[in-house]
Amino acid sequence: MFHIFNIIAGLCSDVISMCPEDSLFVKYSCISQSAKSGMEKDICASVPDLFLTDRKGSGGPVIYRINRNDLDAVFFERLERYIEKIKAQGDIFPMICLLQVLDTAMESILSEITEEYQKENFSVVLNTNRETTGIGLLPRCSCIWERKTRLSHSYNRLDNFLVNFLLMENSILGELIDKHYFLSPDTFPDFLEKKALNIAVSPLRIESHFVYDYFEKNDIQYFRVLYEEEYFDKDNEQIWQIILKSAENNTDIMVFPEMLGNPETPEYISQKLKALSAEEQSKMPSLTILPSFYKNKLNTVFMLDRYGEVVCRQSKQNYYIKPVADKGSHLEAITANNVVNILHFDGIGRIAVLICKDFLTTHYMEQLMRCFKLTLIIVPSNSTGSYDFRQSFDLCAHDDCNVVWINTCEAIIPGKEANFESIGYVRKRIGRNDDDSQRLCQFRICDGAFSGKCTHDCIYFETIQGV
Repeated sequence: MFHIFNIIAGLCSDVISMCPEDSLFVKYSCISQSAKSGMEKDICASVPDLFLTDRKGSGGPVIYRINRNDLDAVFFERLERYIEKIKAQGDIFPMICLLQVLDTAMESILSEITEEYQKENFSVVLNTNRETTGIGLLPRCSCIWERKTRLSHSYNRLDNFLVNFLLMENSILGELIDKHYFLSPDTFPDFLEKKALNIAVSPLRIESHFVYDYFEKNDIQYFRVLYEEEYFDKDNEQIWQIILKSAENNTDIMVFPEMLGNPETPEYISQKLKALSAEEQSKMPSLTILPSFYKNKLNTVFMLDRYGEVVCRQSKQNYYIKPVADKGSHLEAITANNVVNILHFDGIGRIAVLICKDFLTTHYMEQLMRCFKLTLIIVPSNSTGSYDFRQSFDLCAHDDCNVVWINTCEAIIPGKEANFESIGYVRKRIGRNDDDSQRLCQFRICDGAFSGKCTHDCIYFETIQGV
């Protein structure tokens, strides 16, 4: 069956390479109904397998949702002959129209593939010719807060015209390596019924149980984080208690900040979750974004499901530059592995975790958002303030992508408490008739953070709903 996806990827690649001007996509979006109907009739005459032969809509033939058995030698012969014909004509519009017809016709097959992907640890793209075409294809999960016309008013791209396929262009992705996880339906078992996502975030604590180690290598100043092992058990138990507290509020996603984990945190929390009864596990957060930690030149976040299994792990890709008084700037001593993990779930869309500087690196953030049409970005942070993050929220909202950001009180610098009016935000896309104040939910820092009286149990809640 890969052959059909290779054909579609090749056709997408041809359209993109043959469009010297994005204005052609703009013009196609305004094509007349008669012209569109005429192209569909031409497709129907050449590839009748893609249409219902006994019914016609008011504008032309009705597209048939094909199944795997329909993909026989006759079908491929007709389809490939028609593609050769329209490519020889050099007219891009019939090529885009054919892609739209195939996008609709493949709906049932893509739904079946999504169900198959949900049973796998991670999934590869549908087509095997990604390297030669520069195109990767996946089933596209819907999102209840994403507009059907997303990006069409701001970016003139081929995937504006596709609904069931997620089209990923290597030219946008660059050197990044994408890994995809289609979450099983029981990850968020109540989501489709309530059409809402309950978010919990915690800044954890004001104390830092690690030290910065500054060093120089090849004339470049670096810093790394070294954890104090005597605090491992205490810190991990604090994280566990907050997870338990979040469960009392029917939390779907629990998010912790950057750096306040340690190398033993993932296993500690995993074993705690696995030790629960089935009934207790059902009440735990569907997805827990553990606090990141440094190890082996990586700053990594582990994502666990309610059963204590590791869904995936995301490492930081962009280095933070840390100013040090009287010592100049120091580069974060991490190694970028270029791997980005995308979580897919129907109704939520596509989720990615961008650790602190990854979110502030605008080009990187936009690469991911536009290549994968992200619908939810989770940002664990350890930052001296929220200002720069707030400036980037609107870039995401413009593309129908919600953001959850959580900082930690550990990052407070004496004398700069004003930077910590808020310790976290949820930036949401809302309806055009909704109150603007609902767009940005602020989590106010507790008074004890400035007096050194940390209660170690701060947790904030917010709900993201459909529009």
